[in-house]
This record gives sequence, C-alpha cells and structure tokens, in this order.
Amino acid sequence: MKITEAEVIIVELPLKFRFETSFGVQTSRIVPLLILRGDGLEGYSEGVMTPLPRYREETIAGAMDLLQRVFLPLALERDWANPEELAAALAPYRGNQMAKAMVEMAFWDLWARYLEEPLWKLLGGVRQELPVGVSLGVQKSLEETIATVGRHLEQGYRRIKLKIKPGWDVQVVAAVRQAFPDAHLTVDANSAYTLAQARNLAALDQYGLDYIEQPLEFDDILDHAELQKKLQTPICLDESITSARSARQALAVGAAGVINVKVARVGGHLEARRVHDVALSFGRPVWMGGMLETGVGRAHNIQAATLANYVLPGDTSSASRYWEKDVVNEPLEATGGLMPVPSGPGIGVSLDWDYIGKIRVGGFSVGG
Repeated sequence: MKITEAEVIIVELPLKFRFETSFGVQTSRIVPLLILRGDGLEGYSEGVMTPLPRYREETIAGAMDLLQRVFLPLALERDWANPEELAAALAPYRGNQMAKAMVEMAFWDLWARYLEEPLWKLLGGVRQELPVGVSLGVQKSLEETIATVGRHLEQGYRRIKLKIKPGWDVQVVAAVRQAFPDAHLTVDANSAYTLAQARNLAALDQYGLDYIEQPLEFDDILDHAELQKKLQTPICLDESITSARSARQALAVGAAGVINVKVARVGGHLEARRVHDVALSFGRPVWMGGMLETGVGRAHNIQAATLANYVLPGDTSSASRYWEKDVVNEPLEATGGLMPVPSGPGIGVSLDWDYIGKIRVGGFSVGG
C-alpha cells in the first residue's frame, strides 16, 4: 500500500480536572495527531510524548523534528506490503519508540480500513468489551480522595488506581481501604521512590492491593527485582518496559508480576503484541495503560486490549472523564465497568475536523 501524504496536526485540549502525580500537576494536554493518506483513505494515530521529558526521554519537539525529517519521508518512499514491513524499516533507528509508534499505529489504522476490517481482528483480539479501571490523581485531602473513589465505584469501574508519592501513600491507601474494603485497589508511584524506601512500600502490603505500579526509577529493572523480594504485593512495571526484550528481562529476574502495556510506549501494535505474548509465556497478566489519550489513542488502546492476556482492568475509561469535547465523533464510553470495542473498520472512529480546527496550535505536512 502506498502512503501518499502525511499530516501532523498539533492540538491542545483542556482537562476537565486537575490531574496530579509525582511528576507534577497537569491541566491540559498538547496532542500531535497524525493522519496518513492513501488509496482515498485516512489512518489516524496520536503522539503521547510530553513537552518535557518527565515520563520517558521523548519530547514533542524532538519527535516532531524526527517525524518531519526522517520517519514520515521514509513512510512515503514506497509501497508497503503490510505494517510489519514498515515497522521493520523504522527499527534501525534507536529509541524514539513513541515517534515510531505514531507512524506504525496510523498505518495499522489505514491498512485495516483498506482491508475493511476492524483493527482488533487483524491483531488477533478475542473480545468485544473490556473491563475498565480508573486512574485517580493526587487529591487535595483524604476526604476528597474517598469521595472521588466512591463516585467512580458507583459508576461501575472495576479497579481504582491511586497515584502516590512519598508523604502521600500509606495513610491514603489505609483510608480508602477502610472506606471500601472490597474494592480492587492499586497504586502508581511513577518512579517516586528509591530502594532505600522499601520499608515504606512494604507497609502497603497489609491493604490487599492488586499491585504496586512503577515504584522505582523509570529505567531500573534490577532494583525492582530486589524490591520485589521485600514485598508481598506484586510489582507492576510501566515506564521500565519499552520492548518485548525488556519485558522478558524484567519477568526473568523477578522484577515484576504484572506488566502495564502502553502501545505507544513500546513502539506500536507489533511490539505491544510481542510484550503481551512474552508475559503470557511467563504466566503473568498484562493490562492496558493510558496516557490521557484523546479518542484516537484511546480507540487504538481499546483495539489492542482485546488480546487474550489483557485480563486485568485497564485505563481505557470513558473519554468524557477527561474532555468536555473529544477530537473524534464517536463516544468512547464505558457502561457498568465495561468498554465496548468500537465497530467498523480500522480503529472505528472518525475525526471531528471542525473542533480540531478550533483547538489546533501547530502542525505540518509531508508529501501530497
């Protein structure tokens, strides 16, 4: 299939609420949207890199430069037999997984639309609805935390994830567990702790958490393995997993019992599927994480999470939690803790071009 044009549109969306993690406070998100065109069709993806390298090393500015100068011109060079062939052409460039993912994921969408098939079917998915959890940022008080947890449990969400950091951890979990003794609870530290603080984290064992997510440094597997020896609660790795190789290494040394898969973090759908398969081979579950995506990235995540080993509730919660208005026309809404998989070819959503025009803050085109 020949890609004839690539367009990047950068938009800025305000969040409906203040989202605080150990990284800081976020009130809006700058989103690069990629549109690949060919055979009269369009395929969509979005970038999850941030303005500053707080989550992983990639930034919006660096990714846009690489896309404009290297990755998108490469994508327009020739016909591609399938997404695997395009991904192989991007593979020699080291790192920059999120920038690669933008190209690969948009081509998967374009390819699936060309074949008139839903993406989940091409990826090997097996389900049409997904159990959904919710990720809650640091709240202003324990009372507000308990109230927020209660609202989301009433809405049917099947797992509550609390963001924690030193000074906002054990007392929060204790209060929430006391208020909701039967809830599925997890915590996410976003690398806020060190191995020297293992005792603080071990104090969470008594509260029946499903897992503790990414407590230590973003690129540290060995210390996570050492920490896991000191904990009864399974560790879930997020930022540390950038490929199937890093997933295999982490599971082999006992650094994790659970893997959070983010399709864009590992370079796209092909590598995400490999991570899924590696975890399955170790008998370890995976779940689909989130990066405050718009409906474009959320639809990709939903399609990917239809694979068999996504057995834990993911972060594919309702888009209306985050945005007053989304960039896609189709509502992506969970009911009773279950998210339906969008129907139709590709990722199953279309762009709201009028709204995108109103929130556009930049962009560029290649080819055409």
